[in-house]
Amino acid sequence: MLIESLSGVRGYDTDLTVELISSYAAALKELLACRKVVIGRDTRASGVRIREQLTEALQRYGITVTDLGICPTPTVEIAVVQHRVDAGVVITASHNPLPWNGLKFLGADGLFLNPDQMVWIKQNRQSILAKYSEHHFSPGALTIYERANRDHIDTILQLPYIEIEAIRRQHFKVAVDAVNGAGSLIIPELLKELGCEVIAIHCDPNQPFPHPPEPLPENLTDLCRVVKDSAADIGLAIDPDGDRLAIVSDKGLPISEEYTLVLATKLVLSKTNKKNLKVVANLSTTRALDDLATQYGAEVIRTPVGEINVARRMQIENALIGGEGNGGVILPEAHLGRDSLVGTALVLQLLAEERCSLSAVMPTLPQYLMVKRKAPRGKADFNEIMNHLIKSVDNAEINTEDGLKFSWRDSWVHIRTSNTEPIVRIYSEAPTSQTANQLADRFVALLQKFI
Repeated sequence: MLIESLSGVRGYDTDLTVELISSYAAALKELLACRKVVIGRDTRASGVRIREQLTEALQRYGITVTDLGICPTPTVEIAVVQHRVDAGVVITASHNPLPWNGLKFLGADGLFLNPDQMVWIKQNRQSILAKYSEHHFSPGALTIYERANRDHIDTILQLPYIEIEAIRRQHFKVAVDAVNGAGSLIIPELLKELGCEVIAIHCDPNQPFPHPPEPLPENLTDLCRVVKDSAADIGLAIDPDGDRLAIVSDKGLPISEEYTLVLATKLVLSKTNKKNLKVVANLSTTRALDDLATQYGAEVIRTPVGEINVARRMQIENALIGGEGNGGVILPEAHLGRDSLVGTALVLQLLAEERCSLSAVMPTLPQYLMVKRKAPRGKADFNEIMNHLIKSVDNAEINTEDGLKFSWRDSWVHIRTSNTEPIVRIYSEAPTSQTANQLADRFVALLQKFI
């Protein structure tokens, strides 16, 4: 099963063949005229083989490769800019379970390639591979760089919103579940730099994922138990490639990953005196962000789902902060990519300034409940399904920028095809779980009818 989208390419590790990897390497060189590329990977065992084959292909096409080893996706994004290379490749399938793996592609600015570039690569990679097979390049060199994680930590510690000593004085006790992924070493190291007592579970990069890797509440039972048993101040759950952060409160209860961005945004908005404040988030991110922004005189601008869509719009709007409601926080002062280290530091800074527990902070935020469902995509034309849905719904504001979103005064439903899985996602949000579930049930039923 192979999925090629604006998020790169993902598939079962057996789908990522030598030919496929070589074709993507060739297309990347052709598209960006690459001479230097950095690569990094998450901890999946198949990443060793893919790294070797990717490195060999890039070198064969005359590209000098800097191998960063195991490191989070945002670490690679930072390294692209710091090393002044032409592109970056991350070997990861993000939150997808085993046996998935994949490739994510970055341009010289450290941002993901845009949708047009990804479409171009998909359409042309095989013809470029055939052309390159008849062309001789002088082989590129290979360098191993072992300080990428340290560089990333240093970037976080230098952020203008972070007061290291203020956090250190709190002596936070923090439990971390990095699902044995790329964040397993870097997150605990950052926390220790911030004076935290760290309780690390599932932070061994040499072991397989101990549970489904997406940081959803149902997958965080170990973390919740450890937070409660150890009387920790907070629990942090990181996805395999380290760009998403979900949080468990000091009561041992999972907080919706939607609120990672809300908490981080509260801290950033509270520490600026700038005018015309802009926050950028995708269409599926909680409305709590809008309510919070209003309190600080800021505006929330919405984009289609996809990190690159949010990041590019942040550039255009000169946004103060942005991200996605899947636990992805983007802070321009660090880099324009989702980053669990950025989220971690901002949330700890907020707790240090509030001088109260996370469970006490949460009720002060706008309260919404979100329900996330999914359904098989099937073979039906999604545009036809959208037309049927529009005709079936009254009295709603309609947005068709990314799938179909219906909005009412205090609730909404967003239906779209996934970028990373062969499914349709149905997200609903309302002030109560009952209303949110009723909305989700209604649209799941409609989808089943039309699919």
